[in-house]
Amino acid sequence: MQLSFKKIWPHILVLVGFVVISLAYFSPVLQGKAIFQSDIKQYIGMSKQQKDYKAQTGEETYWTNSAFGGMPTYQLGAKYPHNYIKKLDLALRFLPRPADYLFLYLLSFYVLMLVLKVDFKLAAVGALAFGFSTYLIIILGVGHNSKAHAIAYMPLVLSGILLTFQKKYIAGFLLTTVAMGLEIVSNHFQMTYYLLLLVIVLGVVYLIDAFKKQLLPHYFKSVGILVLAVVLSIGLNATGVLATQEYVKESTRGKSELTINADGTPKEVTSGLDRDYITQFSYGIVETFNLFIPRFMGGGNFEHVGKDSETYKKFRSEEAPTYWGNQPIVEAPAYVGAVVLFLFVLGLFLVKGRLKWWLVGGTLLSLLLSYGKNLGFLTDLFIDYVPFYNKFRAVSSIQVLLELCVPVLAIFALARLLNNFEKDHEKLNALKYTTLITAGLAVVFLLFKNTLFTFSGANDGYYLQNYGQDFINAVKDDRKSIFTADTLRTLVLVLLAAGTVYFFLKNKIKENGVIAVFAILIVFDLVVVDRRYVNNDDFVAAIKVNKPFSATAADSDILKDEGHFRVFDITNEGLQNRTRASYFHNSLNGYNAAELKRYREVFDFYIAKNNMNVLNMLNTKYVIIDGEKGPSALLNDEANGNAWFVKTLRKVATANDEILALDSLDTKNKAVYTQGSVAKHMFTVDSLSNIELQEVAPNYLKYTSNNKNDGFAVFSEVYYGNGWTTLLDGKPTTHMRVNYTLRGMQIPKGTHTIEFIFDPEVVKTGSSIALGSSMLLVFLLAGGLFFEFKKTRQQRA
Repeated sequence: MQLSFKKIWPHILVLVGFVVISLAYFSPVLQGKAIFQSDIKQYIGMSKQQKDYKAQTGEETYWTNSAFGGMPTYQLGAKYPHNYIKKLDLALRFLPRPADYLFLYLLSFYVLMLVLKVDFKLAAVGALAFGFSTYLIIILGVGHNSKAHAIAYMPLVLSGILLTFQKKYIAGFLLTTVAMGLEIVSNHFQMTYYLLLLVIVLGVVYLIDAFKKQLLPHYFKSVGILVLAVVLSIGLNATGVLATQEYVKESTRGKSELTINADGTPKEVTSGLDRDYITQFSYGIVETFNLFIPRFMGGGNFEHVGKDSETYKKFRSEEAPTYWGNQPIVEAPAYVGAVVLFLFVLGLFLVKGRLKWWLVGGTLLSLLLSYGKNLGFLTDLFIDYVPFYNKFRAVSSIQVLLELCVPVLAIFALARLLNNFEKDHEKLNALKYTTLITAGLAVVFLLFKNTLFTFSGANDGYYLQNYGQDFINAVKDDRKSIFTADTLRTLVLVLLAAGTVYFFLKNKIKENGVIAVFAILIVFDLVVVDRRYVNNDDFVAAIKVNKPFSATAADSDILKDEGHFRVFDITNEGLQNRTRASYFHNSLNGYNAAELKRYREVFDFYIAKNNMNVLNMLNTKYVIIDGEKGPSALLNDEANGNAWFVKTLRKVATANDEILALDSLDTKNKAVYTQGSVAKHMFTVDSLSNIELQEVAPNYLKYTSNNKNDGFAVFSEVYYGNGWTTLLDGKPTTHMRVNYTLRGMQIPKGTHTIEFIFDPEVVKTGSSIALGSSMLLVFLLAGGLFFEFKKTRQQRA
């Protein structure tokens, strides 16, 4: 027992240290404050209706009316039955947000380094190098929580895979299952997809190595075990995976039926996102050096330049558009660290074997794909031929892979440096070449900056037009100053790192001293940069985060109307905070990376242009505009209402015809459709014909209709074919899509009750699979622990 405790106490101390470090960096959480995250503000607006419904009824709704006219809540934090892997995830994230994600970064990477048989002290240093990588901190600052969540579990998944290849089949299977289950539960499939690309690189390198060493049976056995682990991990998340798979086909990530754009130009036919949209955020090739020099290209779009800056001296502004790259928006540079990259380059010389090659391969793949349209032939190849690659945007975010691979190789370089396997003269040669490359690069930039770079940004034309040449000249001078300061900073850090290695090789510093120095250098290097962008100033009173929107006079006026209708917010505030209206009303606005495709197309074609014909058919009763005394609510008396009988139903040939027809369609009396079957197309509608909404909830609608003739009703509700069931007088019936995005239904003459119920079968099926998978995992875990315990006892005997 004493021996076991002696083995584990260092790890306990490290984990306690990670808790302290996570809370220390985000110390305002200890005062009850919360970090202000712009994306989370939007999410709160989107999800308020479903959370209110859960609070009022105790039930989960999988549909919300509060945004985009209505959509499933699958990508809005929906909770599913028997999602026990989520409970484990919540247990691991026991710290206040965002300290919980930083702790996960550190914990997960630490486990990976231990699996790679690195000493716990070096593993802890590696965890700090990974966890404080600037991009990983920045995404916490802006609220990309699901992305951070997925990134945090990446090292843990790799740990399970590597354990399996180390012939620890039971432990590898169980860890891979749990880690992959946690990875999937984070619900950021883009990051998980990128992890898959890295695993493929690892698999190819290990396959080549297995072939050379004649270990192919072991390799394929490991692959088989890992495939079973992934299948089980998917089973643990079956509901979310199946719901997302079903939804993505109908979302903006799926294939559009249109062949024209909103402006009438031909539309690129693709099964995923548009090519321009995918590559909008493409990393500049020269921008690569941001990884090594934090503000190589000026940092974020706007930086604090201080009173000593040229911008302040000439224009009395302490903020300047310092970024001079080509990306439209950059919050901060994706800085990996001068010290970490120094060690990474050292690792290129000291580390040998398959570990080095899959890390280098993953780094290069990540970097090259992040260039997007700046390396068009490779990006086009992946978009056109690699499955699912065209489902994701912001290609620059694939750099998360190099932000994982670089510190792994860096710490391995440090481990090789400290061991006795390599000869000292080999280490000295490696140090010499590494210093020449890294320090030499910084010196070249300092000496030839005016020759190599123009310091001109993509948006400088706008600033020139609005502020004049003197402003551009001042900003360029500040960009040069920032460039020089940060390049000098990197040079000093590289020389300090090189000096530490040199003195160790000359026996002037002991091993623990080297580890301590590099821990200090890495933390200082990264945290100082991180604090420029995410610091205590980003924290506010928790109530401001939890309740980010306050009702205006316009909102209060609208809330007096207890009817069921939609609101369109076209104020400047509404355009900036697109879920502000969703926080209070059923809104046409919203903010989500995967909204319903057909609704988005109608929005782009008509709603964004304030086309009243379309606004009316969506029952837009109020439009919020900017008034002299603030936002004002305009009543739209022409809104079609919740449902109405039409006189004419017309079938058109294509999706193009259907959406174009909406421009001039008399939606109160006519409807168009492309798919479905109806008995007739002409109907008699008199003044006594009516259909009224009686009950409403996010997932339930009840109407009564009265018509002495057979009729066809159009409902001002967004059509979604998966999950909505329809009852006519309590008996199942069907409805169809009309007017490109609404629901329509044949209703026989007489008085009837119509009900729409959103009770998706995919949730029931997925929950059953998740329950079975969880029970199987518990059984396998118990069996694995018993087997390992028995094996240990036999070895001791």
